[in-house]
Amino acid sequence: MATRIPTNIVLHQQSRILEIEFDDGATFRLPCEFLRVHSPSAEVRGHAPGQGTLPVGKAGVGINVVEPVGNYAVKLDFDDGHNTGLYSWDYLYELGQDQDRLWAKYLEKARQLSND
Repeated sequence: MATRIPTNIVLHQQSRILEIEFDDGATFRLPCEFLRVHSPSAEVRGHAPGQGTLPVGKAGVGINVVEPVGNYAVKLDFDDGHNTGLYSWDYLYELGQDQDRLWAKYLEKARQLSND
């Protein structure tokens, strides 16, 4: 699969949505909370399988800065202090395509965590 390249990235501060348009015409509206809990950072994913953490309580999180990294990714500076992990174009596209499934999976894990 060829990498799809964003043609426009807009951070909507008030609604806390990152809107991304890609060169194939796809447009995704990704909430800051969704992006934060799916951070590609080692802090969230872990260094090995099973070592990741589940960020919870991020409903009000916003993004301060969207910083381009080369021609392949952005670094998101969240207002809760998290600013590690690079969101590649491929990863952002994957998040957009699978948003509903990934969000449902996250909510289920968060629910299980709160019941423990």
